[in-house]
Amino acid sequence: MTISDDRAHIWIYDLEREALTRLSGAGGALPIWTPDGESVAFVSRTASFEIVWQAADGSGAAERLTSLMSSNSEPESWSPDGKLLVFNDDRPGTGQDIWLLSLEGERQARPFLQTPASEWGGVFSPDGRWIAYDSDESGRFEVYVQPFPGPGGKWQVSTEGGSQGVWARNGREIFYRSGDKMMAVEVETEPSFRLSKPKMLFEGRYEGDGWLGYANYDVTPDGQRFLMIRKEEEPAPTRIRVVPNWAEELKAKVPSGGR
Repeated sequence: MTISDDRAHIWIYDLEREALTRLSGAGGALPIWTPDGESVAFVSRTASFEIVWQAADGSGAAERLTSLMSSNSEPESWSPDGKLLVFNDDRPGTGQDIWLLSLEGERQARPFLQTPASEWGGVFSPDGRWIAYDSDESGRFEVYVQPFPGPGGKWQVSTEGGSQGVWARNGREIFYRSGDKMMAVEVETEPSFRLSKPKMLFEGRYEGDGWLGYANYDVTPDGQRFLMIRKEEEPAPTRIRVVPNWAEELKAKVPSGGR
């Protein structure tokens, strides 16, 4: 998770031990786990704002994954085999685009979606054959799916606006957010790709419901529970003290001409 005080840092919470340990020494944000759970990729909050990764146990220094592309690169997901990193980058002329970084060889980055529209939140399906993402090509943000590595068309997952798509671990559902609503769409990939009508799972005020692209929630492996950050309402005052004739009382206590 990202915790911010004077600056943002990456922290890891051990559920069994109930221990919270800071991972990023120089600051960081937007963490994602590698598929094997051994490392965490995140945005380094140094002067360069590059994507780095670091062993989850804190051993060793953070290692740079991307050379400086823009000031707005964000890691989004890994391919199931951990060989490709999906990340977002803001490019002149095309805005927010989805890129792929190979972890093999010279670690070359290449665009996956680079159009005049804004594309965010690229996430691999569990079998690595599809990528879900957000795009505003229709005039508002919706969630789409395209085959990987392609070629092929695309399918619109959401129907009335949506963002922050996340695959169920079994690959048979895509979850996404539509305002305060958590939505789900059933997915069939054989014999052909098919999507069900979106259905609402629940509704509530949680952090990130207006944050396009980066999914500010996660789903347990069995797809039955969601990890989210609840918005806390400001507590209402429990006592109001009323002082009648306050001005007259002040005059009586302050000598004439006093300050």
